[in-house]
Amino acid sequence: MKKELFKGITVGILLLISSSAWAQPEGWTLFAKTKFETKYNEKAAEYFLVPVFTDELKGLVGKEVMLEGYYMPIDVEGNAYIILSKYPYSQCFFCGAAGPESIAEVTFKVKPTSKFEADQFIRIKGKVKLNESDLEHGNFLVTDAVLISK
Repeated sequence: MKKELFKGITVGILLLISSSAWAQPEGWTLFAKTKFETKYNEKAAEYFLVPVFTDELKGLVGKEVMLEGYYMPIDVEGNAYIILSKYPYSQCFFCGAAGPESIAEVTFKVKPTSKFEADQFIRIKGKVKLNESDLEHGNFLVTDAVLISK
């Protein structure tokens, strides 16, 4: 009886350890640690918020992250990527109710066959890329993304 109990506890501990080793970091939590500084852009002749990424986030570049959020119906030229928001449209960054750390540009490895609806809740996973200088794109990019669920 004691031997069976010991085996059960050992297996349980091993399962916990192995599952935490494979756990993916929560992207939104790491994105939220980013600080923003106001800097003047000579080319655009105006001030912009420039991200100051944490070392933890920089360490995630090229690694896989899982994000879940709401599809934003933003018209992107050529449908090259989608915008995923931590919050629904009524609370999103573009409406002024959230910060730039709450959206990510998502480029799929293989484009999904069906269209997304505004505010559709989806889950994706892909590789993190950071952008601190290209004003034409967001600060947080997820490339080679795969749709997990919608």
